[in-house]
This record gives sequence, structure tokens and C-alpha cells, in this order.
Amino acid sequence: MDKRLELLKNTELFVLDMDGTFYLGEGILPGALDFLSTVKEAGKDYLFFTNNSSKAPEDYIRKLAGMNCHITRDQIMTSGDVTIRYLNTHHAGKSVYLVGTPALEKSFREGGIPLTAEMPDIVVVGFDTTLTYEKLERACTYIRQGALFLATHLDINCPVEGGFIPDCGAFCAAISLSTGKQPKYLGKPFPETVEMVLDKTGGTKAHTAFVGDRLYTDVATGVKNGAMGLLVLTGETKMEDVATSDVQPDGIYQGLEEMGQLLRSL
Repeated sequence: MDKRLELLKNTELFVLDMDGTFYLGEGILPGALDFLSTVKEAGKDYLFFTNNSSKAPEDYIRKLAGMNCHITRDQIMTSGDVTIRYLNTHHAGKSVYLVGTPALEKSFREGGIPLTAEMPDIVVVGFDTTLTYEKLERACTYIRQGALFLATHLDINCPVEGGFIPDCGAFCAAISLSTGKQPKYLGKPFPETVEMVLDKTGGTKAHTAFVGDRLYTDVATGVKNGAMGLLVLTGETKMEDVATSDVQPDGIYQGLEEMGQLLRSL
């Protein structure tokens, strides 16, 4: 059997990236909805996962509904969710200064994380599209004074129509340059993401595929953590990028449309 077919056959859970994989900006990609139907018809399952911590899961549920894709809260996960779980598991009750949007703040409060604007135990940096100089200054000061430095994800740029905007990793680079401290990153491609996905779904690494358009986050989550990493060419990564990448996908597909067609042929 063709390797790309075999990968799809062996997958029981598809963990799907969103922007560049399922939709591009405000438009759903061809064959994306059909792919979800095909997955279900094949007796398999899917889960959406985004590193973008600027929005709450509910925001993504609404966005997908606008594309005629209707999912429940347990079918989507963000790097913010992984960070909340990590804090509750490893730093329960510790105070957090959060560099994040109001949506992320709300998620943290609902997750039981004690937020503070004063000297915290931990500084957490997210993709904060409401970033101010005061937030940056406080984060640096607290980290310099001994607060633990965490970040929801490592993406340096976020793709938008017409280009890119600075993402969480870019903010962290500025903070690291100022403080001399490097953050512990969560989200994709780190083990904490895989652990949360498997705990929530009851899946196994051997039968879980992380699907996306970025080699260093989406694909790396699978290949570096004992799961599968499948690349789609509908977003950031082009075929020529693969040759020079230290992360090599298990399988490469034109997009979810082709993956659906192949799955139906099994």
C-alpha cells in the first residue's frame, strides 16, 4: 500500500490545525468540510488545535459555524488550554501575571488561575494583540525579579491577509533580550500538547496524526513526540521548504481535499 494511504488508514484521530489547513483567513479551504464527513464515515475522529492564544475556543467555534462547520467545545483545543492545564498541574495556586488578550484572561480566570498585576510567581506571555509598553515593562521587571517565564506557544509570526504580524515568539524574543531569560514554551510542538490531546480523547500516539501547514509546529508535534506529522501545502510551507527542514513530515498532501479523496479510496 502507498505510504500516504497507509498513514491515513492507521490514523484514528486527526488533530487539525486551523488557519492555513482548514481555512485561510475568512475562507474555508476546498474539500475541508468533506474531509470531516469522510473521517466520521471511516469511523475515525478529529479535533481542532490552534496555537493562536489571542482568542477563546468559543470564538473559533463561532468562526467555524460561520463556515457551516459546527463543532462542540470538546472538539477544539488551544495553546491557552494547554497552558492552563500545565499551570493547574505543575503550579497549582501560584499567582500569574498574564500578557494576553481579554479573551485569554477570561479563559485563565475560568480555568481557576489566580491572576495578578503585582509581583507574581509566574509570568505567562500569550499572543497579545492588545500588547502595551506597560505590559512588556512589567513582564520584564517581574521576570528579572525571579518570576518563572512561560509562553503559550512559540510562533514568531501570525499569517494575516497580505502578510504577517508579530506573534508570541516575537514578544518573548524582546523579553528574553531584555532579561536574559528564556521562556518554557507550551502549545505545539511540545509534549504537553500531545499529553493533553491524548488525555482528553483517550487516543494513542501511534494512531494520532497532527495535520498542518507548518513544519516547525504542526508537523513537529507529531514527529518529535511519537505520533504522526502530516503536512498540507495549503498554507505557509511550500514543497521546496521540506528539503531544507530538519523536521521531516511522515506524509505530504496537497490539502485536506486530497486527504479526503485518499481516505475514501481505502
